[in-house]
Amino acid sequence: MSDQRKKEKQTSLTTTDSGSPVPSDDTSLTVGPAGPLLQDAYLNQKLAHFVRERPPSRVYHVKGSGAFGYFEVTSNVTQWTKAAFLNKVGKRTPMFVRFSTVAGEEGYADTDRDVRGFALKFYTEEGNYDLVGNNTPVFFIRDPMKFPDFIHSQQRLPDTGLRSNNMQWDFWTLSPESAHQVMILMSDRGTPRTYRHMNGYSSSTYLWENAAGKKFWVKYHFKTEQGIENFTDDEARSMRSEDLDYHRRDLNEAIEHREYPSWRLEMQVMPFEDATNYRFNPFDLTKVWLHKDYPTIPIGRMVLDRNPENFFAQVEQAGFQVANFVPGIGPSPDRMVLGRMAAYGDSNRYRTGANFDQLPVNRPLQEVHNYSKDGPMRYHHSGNQPVYAPNSYGGPRTDAKHYHDPSWFVEAAEIMRTAHIAHKDDNDFAQPGMLYRQVMSPTDRDHLVNNIVWHLSQGVERFIQERAVNDYLTKIDVDLGTRVASGLGVCSHAVDRTKVA
Repeated sequence: MSDQRKKEKQTSLTTTDSGSPVPSDDTSLTVGPAGPLLQDAYLNQKLAHFVRERPPSRVYHVKGSGAFGYFEVTSNVTQWTKAAFLNKVGKRTPMFVRFSTVAGEEGYADTDRDVRGFALKFYTEEGNYDLVGNNTPVFFIRDPMKFPDFIHSQQRLPDTGLRSNNMQWDFWTLSPESAHQVMILMSDRGTPRTYRHMNGYSSSTYLWENAAGKKFWVKYHFKTEQGIENFTDDEARSMRSEDLDYHRRDLNEAIEHREYPSWRLEMQVMPFEDATNYRFNPFDLTKVWLHKDYPTIPIGRMVLDRNPENFFAQVEQAGFQVANFVPGIGPSPDRMVLGRMAAYGDSNRYRTGANFDQLPVNRPLQEVHNYSKDGPMRYHHSGNQPVYAPNSYGGPRTDAKHYHDPSWFVEAAEIMRTAHIAHKDDNDFAQPGMLYRQVMSPTDRDHLVNNIVWHLSQGVERFIQERAVNDYLTKIDVDLGTRVASGLGVCSHAVDRTKVA
């Protein structure tokens, strides 16, 4: 801060929110030393504002951290998408990133075992593009109908207000599609060392379309250039007692010291026609596309180089909308994407108001032109512009010739409630088993077993422990189920089919 700014800061006059000078910040106005004080307008304003400082909290992803930076294109991707912010190698787009825990509340330890949110806002020349993901390539469920139930199972019991591992394992073991994500969560990847040392994923599948109208299905993989580093369970618990805000502090200090964290964006690209006959449903959020089928392709780099100036205004009020797409990018038939397109915008309007997009952290770079009007906290207005369409007075017009909604063909069919269309290799336990046997090292497997045994030992009822072993973990892998059963002292019904034969 310059000397002049220091001087201005020292000589500025305290005012009410309406700009009037305030006589005192130390004592309130009373009639005599013990008289009433409700006539003190500044005191009333101060107290009224104080109890309204926090809007409704997020229901999940409550505790978060964030930073600003940029995305730079490193490879030509115009063969796959016409998105303007990706149309030239070397092009940079400003962006904001919010990291978070899913189940932890504000004040919770950053290092607790949890999935981490990885939400990105690109301020492009064609509007804001929001990409909401996690530090895992899959999720617990594939249908948005179960999303509130999943979140409820991770929160507190309604009668005691206590957290409950019993609730979590009850839900997980009755939802076999959760197995892949639970395996990752219970491994050391459930306790990343810092936000800087973890990957980020779109997890869901999205649609890219090029200038010629050719379409592709894609998945985003943000690979940390700092390298993957995780805490063991013991290290994570130890850090909880040392610093509840360890991840938040680490991110802030790294940027402050100009050690700017960076991630390399790699894409999996599937030709549009491949989806119909792929080995499993490519829009199933609980599964990954095998890299041998669709290798990742490096296309860009994300760098975070600026800390927020005001945490509340820029991190807490940041609002992400899954429906915020730009030309050349759109949704897929992934039911979680389609459900989130409505839910995320609704959440922001509830928390921050109908005009949350006008807040600086959410505001797009270019001017906004549409027929929305009024509402609480309306910062910008259209003057004498018409507030209806169609009109005869020069209001904004749509351009169907150059802009259209990304789409895919849907056969005429009966409206029904059903699971995804089955593909030949659809199986909820196959990929978790591959993860255990082919990806994890012996040390990884040891840590996973120990973490699961400990977690299942914390207040989980016996019948749920038995179900976890025999109807869940053993179906992932016999060795895993047997080892957890031994750790819990639970009878395992596992049969090693290879030895039977």
